[in-house]
Amino acid sequence: MSSVGLSELVLIVEDVPASTRFYEDVVGLRLENEPSDDWAWFWAGEEGKRQRLALHRGTLLFEGQSPHAEGERFGQVHFAFEVPRDGLDEAVERVRGAGVEVFGPVELEWMNAQAYYFYDPDGNLLEFWSPRT
Repeated sequence: MSSVGLSELVLIVEDVPASTRFYEDVVGLRLENEPSDDWAWFWAGEEGKRQRLALHRGTLLFEGQSPHAEGERFGQVHFAFEVPRDGLDEAVERVRGAGVEVFGPVELEWMNAQAYYFYDPDGNLLEFWSPRT
């Protein structure tokens, strides 16, 4: 395998400032730097490591080469954040406290883990995933 980890995930969003507040206040991510109206970058793991999540309004590189029709080049995605077991309840309550509907817990027996799911303002499905100790 040539990959040594996930470097970045870029989400296309309608409103970067609103989505920035969601990912900072509700999801609990730390901003990498001051966001603009077009871009916001967060640390998705340990600060300074190359695991980041970006929010972007507009087009991305090579969008014109997409095999999908215009307006359908990007779709909603699902991704999971690993949350330490002792912080899972607090993370879920932060999301619920923001008025966001949370689904779960879902017992992932095959992974010996528990997960909760919720949607961001752009319809992407997020997951807080925690392995059992």
